[in-house]
Amino acid sequence: MDKLSLVVVTETFPPEINGVAMTWGRLIHQLHDQGVRLLLVRPALPGNRHLEFPLPNIESVLVKSIPLPKYPDLRAGLPCGRLLRKTLADFKPDLVHVVTEGLLGWSALRAAKKLSLPVTSSFHTNFHAYGKHYGLGFLRKVGLCYLRTFHNRTLKTFPPTQEMCDSLAKEGFQNLGILGRGVDTELFHPNKRSLSLREKWNAPDNIPVCLYVGRMAAEKNLSLAVKAFRHFQKSHPPAKMVFVGDGPARAKIQKNNPDCFFAGMQKGETLAEHYASGDILLAPSITETFGNIVTEGMASGLAVVTFDYAAGRQHIQSGQNGFLAAYDNNDEYLQCLEKLPPLEELGALRKNARQTAENLSWQNIAEKFQKDLHVVIQNRS
Repeated sequence: MDKLSLVVVTETFPPEINGVAMTWGRLIHQLHDQGVRLLLVRPALPGNRHLEFPLPNIESVLVKSIPLPKYPDLRAGLPCGRLLRKTLADFKPDLVHVVTEGLLGWSALRAAKKLSLPVTSSFHTNFHAYGKHYGLGFLRKVGLCYLRTFHNRTLKTFPPTQEMCDSLAKEGFQNLGILGRGVDTELFHPNKRSLSLREKWNAPDNIPVCLYVGRMAAEKNLSLAVKAFRHFQKSHPPAKMVFVGDGPARAKIQKNNPDCFFAGMQKGETLAEHYASGDILLAPSITETFGNIVTEGMASGLAVVTFDYAAGRQHIQSGQNGFLAAYDNNDEYLQCLEKLPPLEELGALRKNARQTAENLSWQNIAEKFQKDLHVVIQNRS
């Protein structure tokens, strides 16, 4: 297989903290290690924060950006057609891959087409499904139309699961493939468990700790996380709840639940330490395309409770290495908490979760992605 020359255009990338940024931080490094010639196009971050995530021997182009409403730490790239056309003409890639569907993504799509370069895209976020969580359910059709128009102008779109491919196909999305997700099993590991951290949570080792990890926003179904913990707490009165993350919903939840611990946003080793120091991971969102917290929690040896879709459906056998509730069925979700064995008997399930995660290699994901891109290039020529 010939070495690939690839331009990746994304509006989010480390050190920003979210699933898309994490995924492409891992993939970029894996692709580079496998010999892919890479150019990364991404928004500049204030204070040169983009320099916090090293990119050894990987070219990058920074574009102007503006902060996202309610998420000032995240930036949206602005259109830059002239810069992109010059960048692509100079770099001469085999293919352009667009990660996000914002203004920068559209700009890259137009620039690539003007230069007759093949373009592929990723499907990471169910923006069209977020509307109902903000009282804007009527925007679903508008959002779907926008996303369908964008992705159907590319030669192939890569969601993370077959389930998502099937769902998008029913909505008129074409030329779909799968770009799976791996997990860093060296970073996320049960041996990162910290008794000193648990002391801060006032949680000795014999007291169960429930975790929520992720953005604290309406679309993450956080009301169910709180409800699930309170339900669990009835039969386990000493249990603790720890929220790891930040966002617009945090202030209200923190005000209404002063007995819970709010750790704020964590990353790297400290994030891994927070995961491993918990016991049960509550993953209540119903808007994920994948849900990296599920596999990160499994790699950390946690009992993950989630819904039967996305990463949960792909990797969890309910009762064996985690627990699944029927999609968007809150009653079943609460029943999963009732099925959890006592803390001292959770060892086998947590071990099974870890073993499942050990088979999810980013190296394999990157190798398959390369092969899929080569097929796109060959079919176009």
